[in-house]
This record gives sequence, structure tokens and C-alpha cells, in this order.
Amino acid sequence: MTAETTLKEADHKMERAVEVTREEFSGVRTGRATPAILNRVMVDYYGTATPMNQLASFSVPEPRLLVIQPYDRNAVPAMEKAIMQSDLGLSPSNDGHVIRLAFPQLTEERRKELIRVVHGRAEEGRVAVRNVRRHSKEDLERLKKDGEISEDDLNRAEKALQKLTDQHIARIDELLSHKEQELLEV
Repeated sequence: MTAETTLKEADHKMERAVEVTREEFSGVRTGRATPAILNRVMVDYYGTATPMNQLASFSVPEPRLLVIQPYDRNAVPAMEKAIMQSDLGLSPSNDGHVIRLAFPQLTEERRKELIRVVHGRAEEGRVAVRNVRRHSKEDLERLKKDGEISEDDLNRAEKALQKLTDQHIARIDELLSHKEQELLEV
């Protein structure tokens, strides 16, 4: 293993942490209807926990309405139950064929609460990136100890690792500010 390999691996893992944070943000409800909000909702489909996006197609006919068209009509009650049990705060209505989710206007209090949730998830993402940096730094120091890289190579690699860390944390902060703007939009 070389310093270069360690840095590439760190970049890949940090990239993954940013992606997970982006996915987490997409699950936080804004005032607009979006199918991404249901990505983490699991439905008990014939005894198996199945992601809702595998059981239905979604459409957004209006900015505040999400229509869920199940592939199997028998799954409608289970899907409704899963939505009710999720932390989305939405009440589904159905006509036996489709489920409609009406997104109410967010109150000021709910916006602030969601912003706190988003800040928490952003911090989790930053922590994940820093953990990758810490593990990679330990790997680099092990390479130095084993005599595979020189002190200068170690210093260069640590600077490059810090630069990667800063870039990925900046991307998380960028995602956070974008999500905040979305939540504050009336």
C-alpha cells in the first residue's frame, strides 16, 4: 500500500460520506412534494420490509401533492401504514387505486425544527469525513513506521489528506446552506 493509494481510498470514502449526507437531506421534508422523501420508508410487503420506491411509481401533479401509484393494489393499506408510522408527519389518503400525500404549508416552528434536524445530519456527515481522515492518517503513519514512505512523503500526504477533508466538508456545508434555503422558502 502506498500513500497515493491511501489518499485515493480516503477520497472515495469521503465522497461516499457526502453522498450519504445528500441522501439524508433529500429525506427531510420541505414545503414541496418530492418522491425522494419516501426513499427511506420501508413497507411490510407480504412479511418483507421493502423500500416504497420498489412498490410504486410516483408523480407530482402539483407542487404540494405527491401521487403514489402502487404496482400491486393489495399493497395500498401496507403503504399507507408505513407512511403513517414514518417521521414525515404526512397523512395519506387513498381511493383504492392511488395514495395521495398533500404537503401542508410548513409553519415557522416546523421550519426551525427541520433546520435543526438538517444541521444535525450535516454534522454527522462532517464527523464521518473526519473519521475517514483520522483512519487514513493512521494508515499513513503506519507506512512511515514500516519504512515504506519518507518523512517528507508523510508530510505531503498529510497536507493532501487535509485538503481533501476541507473540500468534502465544504461540500457538506454547501449542501446544508442549499437545504436551509429550501426550508426557509415560503
